[in-house]
Amino acid sequence: MGEQRIKIETEFIRLDALLKFAGAVETGGEAKLAIQGGEVKVNGAPCAMRGKKLRPGDRAELSGLTLVVE
Repeated sequence: MGEQRIKIETEFIRLDALLKFAGAVETGGEAKLAIQGGEVKVNGAPCAMRGKKLRPGDRAELSGLTLVVE
């Protein structure tokens, strides 16, 4: 699916909120299931922490979509 850059105005964004904000998932519940199911990678490593704080420079991957936090 490619790469999408997400500009944040705060210090960090939670992983579940990032997936929802970017449109990678429809709902918070869908984000929770994807994260807990091991479908999401953060900076190249699998991540099961829904509340993981992502800061500018971090990358999240789901289903071929890479989200880069700026």
